[in-house]
Amino acid sequence: MIFGMILAGGTGSRMGSKDKPKQYLTLGDKPVIIHTIEKFFLYSEFKKIIVLCPKDWVQYTDKIIRDNLKDEEYDSIVILSGGSTRNETIMNGIDYIESEYGVDEDTIIVTHDAARPFINERIIKENVEYTKKYGAATTAVGATDTILVAGKELSVNEIPDRKYMYQCQTPQTFFAKQLKEMYGSLSEKEKETLTDASKILLLNGQKIAIVNGERFNIKLTYPEDMIIAGALLESGIV
Repeated sequence: MIFGMILAGGTGSRMGSKDKPKQYLTLGDKPVIIHTIEKFFLYSEFKKIIVLCPKDWVQYTDKIIRDNLKDEEYDSIVILSGGSTRNETIMNGIDYIESEYGVDEDTIIVTHDAARPFINERIIKENVEYTKKYGAATTAVGATDTILVAGKELSVNEIPDRKYMYQCQTPQTFFAKQLKEMYGSLSEKEKETLTDASKILLLNGQKIAIVNGERFNIKLTYPEDMIIAGALLESGIV
């Protein structure tokens, strides 16, 4: 079984939105999170699409999803409370799958940021294909800027070869049972170093394949990103 997992736990502090997290801001004629969910409908193999959001926003999330989707689409969605960190949120999603459907070695989760509304079917499909072939997948685009590695005093320590540098996007896709077991094997100190779920596998020596992303698969983080997203939407590119 394959499950979509949309992570909507961000508070949007860098977006400057005081009233609501960025995933609920209006883009075009509907909330950002609705755009993201609709893109997940393009991939027909999902057993369920699980939306994980802050506990205080579960009811609100349920309402806007019900208001913006058809009944049959709404029925394919499960809305859950997330955890205190990104990875705990993913584990909450896996726990739900385990309790409702069971988790075996072939159960796959496709995890994606709710604030990346321009994902497409090709990227989702390749994430699943690469995970089946290599064991896990993450989406990324090659770096166009030179990357600097800085020291504690913000002086340049290293300038790595750009051709080996990538900017990570989502989705990131995993075998659910393996991810949960590997996460459980980490020490609390190791868990504190995690910036995303793929590092769980790296710490356990697991290969992660790179799926080519898209430049337009942007994460809405700052106010100017909403302007760019609006222009992309209006252009028809996405």
